[in-house]
Amino acid sequence: MCRSIKTLRPPVLPEEATEDEIRAAALQYVRKVSGFRAPAAHNREVFEQAVDAVAEATTALLAGLEVRGAARRVG
Repeated sequence: MCRSIKTLRPPVLPEEATEDEIRAAALQYVRKVSGFRAPAAHNREVFEQAVDAVAEATTALLAGLEVRGAARRVG
């Protein structure tokens, strides 16, 4: 796991993760998996699509998680 990706769920994060935090984690993941810090021009579109897809999946995951002992977040 990439060490610069932080946990984005309560109680580790006191409030809901922001869109910027989710996108930053997605970017770090795609960088790690692709092996590229910044894509070449010919790979930029697919790189950005991957970041968008990972961010969307992360948002869905966080919205669906239920942390035991904590009230389920709505919204």
